[in-house]
Amino acid sequence: MIDMALLSVIRRWAFREGMPIREISRRTGLSRNTIRKYLRSDEKEPLYRVPERPSKLDPFAAKLSGWLKTEASRSRKQRRTARQMHTDLVLLGYDGSYGRVAAFIRSWKEDRQIQQQTTGRGTFVPLVFAPGEAFQFDWSEDWAVLGGERVKLQVAHTKLSHSRVFVVRAYPLQTHEMLFDAHFHAFRVLGGIPGRGIYDNMKTAVDRVGSGKARQVNGRFAAMASHYLFDTTFCNPASGWEKGQVEKNVQDARRRLWQPLPSFADLDGLNAWLETRCIAAWKEIPHGELPGTLADAWTNEVPSLMPLGRPFDGFVEHTKRVSPTCLVHFERNRYSVPASLANRPVSLRIYPQRIVVAAEGRILCEHPRVIARSHTMAGRTVYDWRHYLAVIQRKPGALRNGAPFAEMPDAFRRLQGHLLKHPGGDREMVEILALVLHHDEQAVLCAVELALDGGVPTKIHVLNILHRLLDGKPSSVATIDAPQALVLRQEPKADVERYDALRRKAVRHAS
Repeated sequence: MIDMALLSVIRRWAFREGMPIREISRRTGLSRNTIRKYLRSDEKEPLYRVPERPSKLDPFAAKLSGWLKTEASRSRKQRRTARQMHTDLVLLGYDGSYGRVAAFIRSWKEDRQIQQQTTGRGTFVPLVFAPGEAFQFDWSEDWAVLGGERVKLQVAHTKLSHSRVFVVRAYPLQTHEMLFDAHFHAFRVLGGIPGRGIYDNMKTAVDRVGSGKARQVNGRFAAMASHYLFDTTFCNPASGWEKGQVEKNVQDARRRLWQPLPSFADLDGLNAWLETRCIAAWKEIPHGELPGTLADAWTNEVPSLMPLGRPFDGFVEHTKRVSPTCLVHFERNRYSVPASLANRPVSLRIYPQRIVVAAEGRILCEHPRVIARSHTMAGRTVYDWRHYLAVIQRKPGALRNGAPFAEMPDAFRRLQGHLLKHPGGDREMVEILALVLHHDEQAVLCAVELALDGGVPTKIHVLNILHRLLDGKPSSVATIDAPQALVLRQEPKADVERYDALRRKAVRHAS
């Protein structure tokens, strides 16, 4: 079979230049009968007919088609790739090439696209929402500069379906506690709670997708929806157009808010700026279907929203066992707890910005949450030196190189430097630090600073100053304001010779 370029040359030589078939055969190397066949044919290009040959994939074609149909109903991030399906076919006995599987998948997708177009898949019905009826929620990934570092953020988008006003808030992760916090701030900014929320099948809301509209909703997500008293509606898998307003808002926000790249010192500053920019945009964007801007439509919708009450206590709880070094582990980081809980189970309550440790129904301590921005970053340890006071009371020698005590206030560390120079200084320092278990820490710290300023950094002096502070007495000797009649007019002089004079006098003793 000759190619199209050679056929064009043969036809041009014969019909335009009148070249004999013998000469054309000599130049091309084709037989004269082949040249006559193409010159007599009315076809302007050769037809390539690939003969059908049996393929090693034929016995597995039905299985692969079923897999493709199942994967098409899943979200884009959950679908298996062609390479993964080829690996699964190999486990079933397929010994053909990956290229044959990839070609089959391409052909299947082309046929499916043609079928969807012929069945009217691209036809939609316009939707209308009553004031206060519903809101739509979605996540996106965007970038910002925080503290001089370019960081990828998970951005929560919430949009009222009637007025189309929107709220954007950034988080480091797409976890339950971040989701709960995003809803509270969205309802706060929007002025109330609509009657229904429209979501896709995100893992923080749906544990399992059933047939049709059946969903196994996550327990904590259901508790939040019950607290704020709104119904939930979940879209069909891979059907983002069912919440098209917030999907469009994700694209518009990248142009309005994230270009150029915003730069802030921390995440709180970025979120404050995002909130201000969203509210300002309400007044600039026309609604399109209702008169005026989004802000005008929102003003009319607010009376239809349910007022926001107390926030949902949106923590995620984990049970952890405290290590012998009084630490609990979470997300490759470590947090200290009171020494009395060493080797015991505790409840770890995770909030977006803090970690709370609870046991036996009461709160024991809390720490600011550390979130690693990269999986390659080493874990951090967050200490509270007060948690280790019970340990160093039994083992005062551990104070000298104890890692938690490197974070003590500067006055305590300076006093420690003085006391550890003397024998028994470590025990005296432990006794001073233990004062914070019974007295206000600021009062103890003030007493230590006064002792250092006075040049007498000892335990006795610190205790004396602390007792004066707690009793309301001045910490140093002051001039006493005596009445005028009691003012001393003549300063007495020291004269020890008076005692010698008394000794020289005859003194009768009782016999």
